[in-house]
Amino acid sequence: MLSSEPSTIVLERTLIPSSPTPPRCPRTLADVREEVAQSLALRMIRKARTVDGVLIGVHFTFSKKEDAHFLRLVTSHIRIRLPAARYLFAIATTGASPTSHFTRSEARTSNALVICGSDEDDVQRAVLLASSKFLGRVDAVRNTGTLLAASVRHIGSSSYDEAALWDVLSKSVRTPVDPLLPPPGSRSIDQLLSDARSRLERMTPQEAYDALHDPTYPMPVFLVDIRPASQRAREGGIHGSLIIERNVLEWRFDPRCEARLAIADRYDLKIIVYCQEGYTSSLAASSLHELGLLNATDIVGGYAAWTAAGLPGQIKPPSTVSDGGSYLSPPSFVSGDVIDGI
Repeated sequence: MLSSEPSTIVLERTLIPSSPTPPRCPRTLADVREEVAQSLALRMIRKARTVDGVLIGVHFTFSKKEDAHFLRLVTSHIRIRLPAARYLFAIATTGASPTSHFTRSEARTSNALVICGSDEDDVQRAVLLASSKFLGRVDAVRNTGTLLAASVRHIGSSSYDEAALWDVLSKSVRTPVDPLLPPPGSRSIDQLLSDARSRLERMTPQEAYDALHDPTYPMPVFLVDIRPASQRAREGGIHGSLIIERNVLEWRFDPRCEARLAIADRYDLKIIVYCQEGYTSSLAASSLHELGLLNATDIVGGYAAWTAAGLPGQIKPPSTVSDGGSYLSPPSFVSGDVIDGI
């Protein structure tokens, strides 16, 4: 028996057998935003980390129109997908915002940040911690208990912001511990020192002296005294070494830093750090490794071992002295002149 349906309908069924219903209306922008928000929520849940049984996650997405509304859509889908789980998520937009949910002036520099969670205490702890991470950058805040919506200037413009948010979430959900017991993941100073020294090729005082006076040494060698002025005045020092106190060491030797020394223009420098007894110097030299100065090291036993070995109190001076001077000339720089580490 012939079908009574119009031939056009039969043709449509032939071409699209899985769609027996009439074609849907074209999707609206709201439909697209809903789908994107759902997809983002699922992605955040899949990539979430677990801290003390709590799911946490941080995500940055490009700025869109009505950022705050879009991020709230994402949080609603997270809530639907995790009805019984404990979670804490931070979502932020980054980049230039085409419009703003706050004021016109804020639109030029501010983006939306939303922190949502299943537990109000977790969210409120996160709010307090986040406020200290983004000092002077928060323009507006809406806090509803389990959801914080904020406008933060230049959020996502540096790696600091993502790391800061992960730290905020991790600390906010951690189970309270006995204040007399070390928190999980912490290390004692002995462990820190051991880990630092495992990265170094430490030198005896004699080895350091020989390297400083070896004209065939394959790289520039500098001896650096990081002790405070009071200790140098009390104990003495090695004439010809650079005086760069510990609080500015990284700024002076990072080749990427504007406050670096003129000599710090390459990464293969042999920087031999010394303190009084060879403890602080190991941590300092390890910190230089973080900057990429992989030849940095220190003297076993520090200045005390140098004098005990009977080595001269003067070395061949470096070709370029620091802004702190050397023991060959009166220092023009003291740690009190330093502002914000520079």
